[in-house]
Amino acid sequence: MTRIYLDYNATTPLREEARAAMSAAMDLCGNPSSVHAEGRAAKSLVEKARAQIASAFGADGNDVIFTSSATEAAALAMAGTALQSAGIEHDAVLAWSTGDLPCNANGIVTVSKPANSTLQIANSETGILQTLPEGLALSDMTQGFGKLPVAFNWAGCTMALISAHKLGGPKGIGALVVKRGTDIAAQIKGGGQEMGRRSGTENIIGIAGFGAAAEAAQRDLEQGVWSRVSTLRDRLEKAIAQGAQDTICIGAKEKRLPNTSCLLTPGWKGETQVMQMDLAGFAISAGSACSSGKVKASRVLLSMGYSESDAASAIRVSLGPQTTEAEIDAFAAAWLAAHNKFRARAA
Repeated sequence: MTRIYLDYNATTPLREEARAAMSAAMDLCGNPSSVHAEGRAAKSLVEKARAQIASAFGADGNDVIFTSSATEAAALAMAGTALQSAGIEHDAVLAWSTGDLPCNANGIVTVSKPANSTLQIANSETGILQTLPEGLALSDMTQGFGKLPVAFNWAGCTMALISAHKLGGPKGIGALVVKRGTDIAAQIKGGGQEMGRRSGTENIIGIAGFGAAAEAAQRDLEQGVWSRVSTLRDRLEKAIAQGAQDTICIGAKEKRLPNTSCLLTPGWKGETQVMQMDLAGFAISAGSACSSGKVKASRVLLSMGYSESDAASAIRVSLGPQTTEAEIDAFAAAWLAAHNKFRARAA
């Protein structure tokens, strides 16, 4: 059975450009902190990738601090702060913030004090986009970078989180992007790498893959790849709306990521849907899953005012540049068949 992957917001397939860059990096034996020729070659690779990411993200090269993930980047940015956030934020952000900013039924967050707040640019579960206020302290841009035409220098925030594996790069490498002049207290101290802001020998293989993936993602944006993906998303949602009138498409009337559909069918647990679709050959996600592996009601949907039962009855289908029309039609047919059986049992 051929598997169909529809969980791009969780992680993306590795781009060929990233694979090639990582393969080349494996042949370098130098430490980027060494002053000899081999060390300088490794350092040059790191700086090339930093420039690639900065260019794709609309930032300055020295503003990009490499970390092991966006989660580590959040800790680096937020440790010792008391930023406000909303309940729709990723756990990596909520671990360091208050979670008390108001979120309305459409998934839109109100920020009254930008300098003391963090706000994601796009929600990973619903795809709903936020308007970032000028002077915002921090924005989680992991889902937007590579899918949206966003430029850090024009976004109005002081810091941003990004991750390689959300745009076709490898897992285990992310970055904190900071506005020039921003003080960052190092959480990992030692050799003073990353301009003294994050010590530790650089993951040059991951960094090389990140840089190549960012460059390729920017090219995709310029070539309109994500406009094609949004057409596929709309095709899926139209099929679901015609065949399952009890199903709600969360945020359908809001500006969203071009690839994300959050589908809520009251009474039909998201966890059950994920398992049924997995057996049918499709990879999707439930509305929310905690680190222990137990599926819970979606905190995002609860924050938007949905009931506990409804918040546990959502799935996320997230597409990518490799997704085809045939795959969308196959998923819609399989999901609707399972939906009809669910309704027949519930009748």
